[in-house]
Amino acid sequence: MNTFPSKLVEDAVNELSRLPGIGRKTALRLALHLLKKNKDIALSLGNALINMRQNINFCSVCHNISDTDICPICADNKRDKSTICVIEDVRDMIAIENTQQYMGVYHILGGIISPMDGIGPDNLNIESLINKVRENKVKEIILALRTTIEGDTTNFYLYKKLKDTEAKISVIARGMAIGDELEYTDEVTLGRSILNRTPYETFIVD
Repeated sequence: MNTFPSKLVEDAVNELSRLPGIGRKTALRLALHLLKKNKDIALSLGNALINMRQNINFCSVCHNISDTDICPICADNKRDKSTICVIEDVRDMIAIENTQQYMGVYHILGGIISPMDGIGPDNLNIESLINKVRENKVKEIILALRTTIEGDTTNFYLYKKLKDTEAKISVIARGMAIGDELEYTDEVTLGRSILNRTPYETFIVD
């Protein structure tokens, strides 16, 4: 157990170590680094985090994080609103945007179906996707979820819910290794996976 010369430093380390991928040693190194810097740097960091947490919005159309009620992608008239790419979270959207190969819009589920983790369809942004497809002229839905059992389960659930609509349902090409997450896939591979997407029906085994 670490012994700290200051309760203030200990509190800072405890909070920093709550972040994903940050152990107590790294948290201590970060805290001490901030102490060595000008106070303005730490204050600027703290204010940025507080401002983000207090003022961030979630797009009322696609559930993307945004500074406004509607995110810049949904508000962009140059984007193809008839094509919706369904993704797990905002990290996947950023990864796809970095490929510069996709000009449609997105729908962020906020996770994937995972009974082991207690996450079912009602815990995700699925109903709003179904309503969006039924109420708008959507031509294609691209399922771009991770290639795991949970991702495939979510894909199949969405297919069953949307197959009776007029929208074409496709899935990104399996150019990625099984279990790969979109955010860790290189831009070339991810871009090709989107461009080479195939009808979801081809993955269904009777």
